[in-house]
Amino acid sequence: MKKFAGFAFFLLWASNLQAQVPFYAGKTVKIVVGLPAGDVYDLYARILAEHMGKYIPGNPTFIVQNMPGASTMIAANYVYNVAKPDGLTLGSTLPALYFDQLVGRKEVQFDWAKFAWLGSFEKSYNLLYMRADTPYKTIHDVTKAVEGPKCGSTGTGGLAHLLMKFLNEAIGTKFNIVTGYQGGQEIDLAVERGEVHCRAFTVTSFFAREPFHTWRKKGFVRVLTQTGKKRDPRLSDVPTVYELMDEYKTAEATRRLAAVALAAGDFGRPIIATPGIPSDRLKILREAFAKTLSDADVLADVKKKKLEIDPTSGEELETLAKEVITSDREVIERMKNLLGK
Repeated sequence: MKKFAGFAFFLLWASNLQAQVPFYAGKTVKIVVGLPAGDVYDLYARILAEHMGKYIPGNPTFIVQNMPGASTMIAANYVYNVAKPDGLTLGSTLPALYFDQLVGRKEVQFDWAKFAWLGSFEKSYNLLYMRADTPYKTIHDVTKAVEGPKCGSTGTGGLAHLLMKFLNEAIGTKFNIVTGYQGGQEIDLAVERGEVHCRAFTVTSFFAREPFHTWRKKGFVRVLTQTGKKRDPRLSDVPTVYELMDEYKTAEATRRLAAVALAAGDFGRPIIATPGIPSDRLKILREAFAKTLSDADVLADVKKKKLEIDPTSGEELETLAKEVITSDREVIERMKNLLGK
């Protein structure tokens, strides 16, 4: 009887000890980045991977896996469908990927509103640059052109792609969009070679890295427009899309479409996780993400890389995701028409 009691005590002790060991102890967390290594999204993910583990009980190891393709849809589908809902797989995707869900593209194998949202590094507004040696010196020249410029794009699941399509409808520009590029660096090389003339992408990236530092010094490109309701101080002479809609007296229905489309800028550079992870682990991950983005070493690293931190919480992104996915039917139909669905 004493032996049995002793054995029972041992089992209880072992069970309690196991319960006290944090889930993440000895584990590896993978961040799946939907763009190539070296892209700004990748840079942010690697900063997160270097620092976030120390804010999670058990101090797990973090690794980054690049899974580029289809405007980050491949990565999003992987996180949603393939990764286990255990809180060990995170994802970094473009913020406008919900466009493809709204228009019903068959490649979409996720529900944007059901991802587990950790937060975003920053609000991510876009600009559109043009080679300076083209005839298109202002956005107005693109509205007057007989044959419009060619702009590079990774695909339909990005704000950059929709921005050019939207400008064509809202103010009558004549952008010709060339899709299929794996990432922004590939498009920039195509611009240098003269294969395309322009590109839309984030303001942060434009001021963060090469070749843009050199391009600005040499006057190789000029910026024609920017998203966001206020002009970025670094682009004080560049009109916003909202200013252009006022100038060109854009129809109210198109403005409602703009509200849904340009919400992608508020998603910024989001970090997602697999739906259905335990609520306690999601809480841990959200808190760790927020603490990481206020870490002094992280802020110093971000400043050194000329990036920006303007965090949005996971709870805010969760609410925003539900809002954009429940857009009214007219807006969805207009988006389908715009994206050629």
